[in-house]
Amino acid sequence: MRENIGENQRVEKMKRVRFTIIGRVQGVGFRWYVEEKARKLGLNGFVRNIPDGDVMVMVEGSEDNIRKLEIYLWKGPAFASVENVIKQEEEYKGDLREFYISF
Repeated sequence: MRENIGENQRVEKMKRVRFTIIGRVQGVGFRWYVEEKARKLGLNGFVRNIPDGDVMVMVEGSEDNIRKLEIYLWKGPAFASVENVIKQEEEYKGDLREFYISF
């Protein structure tokens, strides 16, 4: 039996995206900034520094909320200077249960 979905209801597909943030993004509170924004948006995943000086974010959630997070990533916290945000879509796995800072 198929369930009808009304015009005002929409089923949003869940996505998984890896972001690499390039610029002055380490030592400026970037990971804590991302954690706060992602949690407020109800996203799951993690953020971590990577050895080359960039920051990596792995996130799962609705396409709309991931898009909102991407806007925050381009802005960054006060002392950050974001030069580029690389977005790579991955296969949704549903294995991320919360958002946290990975050390």
